[in-house]
Amino acid sequence: MLSNRRVLAAVAIALLLTTSGCIGFLTGDEPLRFSAEPASVADGTVAETGYELNDTRTVEIDRTIEVAGQERRVIASNQITDYKKSMELQPLGEVDLGVFTVVSTPAVEVAGQTLNPIGSYSNARLVELVQEQYSGLSDIEQVSEQNITAQGTETTVTKFAATATFEGQEIDVFVHVTKYRDGDDFILAIGVYPQQLDGEEENILSMMRAIEHPA
Repeated sequence: MLSNRRVLAAVAIALLLTTSGCIGFLTGDEPLRFSAEPASVADGTVAETGYELNDTRTVEIDRTIEVAGQERRVIASNQITDYKKSMELQPLGEVDLGVFTVVSTPAVEVAGQTLNPIGSYSNARLVELVQEQYSGLSDIEQVSEQNITAQGTETTVTKFAATATFEGQEIDVFVHVTKYRDGDDFILAIGVYPQQLDGEEENILSMMRAIEHPA
């Protein structure tokens, strides 16, 4: 199963590596620094849906890359907030199988041009980024799409069916993904839960609707 920390690592690494590869063509001697404002879910909605805050942190990647024969240092920071929910699932019993993660990543604008490619990625591509970084998620298939409103912005939520591994057992899960822009940052939200608990979908959508940025 996608544990909270593995979701965080997969998303953050994928986003930051992708971003740094695209902003590196700029010239100059000073490091290029980009940082997002944190995003979270309204406390009332977290309580109503049965989730609890698991972790908040800044994930920073500091890389030196070579472009046109010139080395450039790139420092990019994403803000990550994740939540967990204990669920009853046979034959495992009660375990933390519900995961909801919010990532804010800087849009990275230079001379009026947005350089963070996340802005153009589809939800399907975002799920692929997670899968590429975490081998425990497989057999991903899109199930449906619907529009919701988050922070006054209409955004598309895509639902995927997948197989995840938890404590050596394969579990069928649903993965919900959405992405939108708020101010200078892109906001991504990912919710994962067992397919046996399909009624959990509305809780995930409620969490997405209640995202606050900056938190």
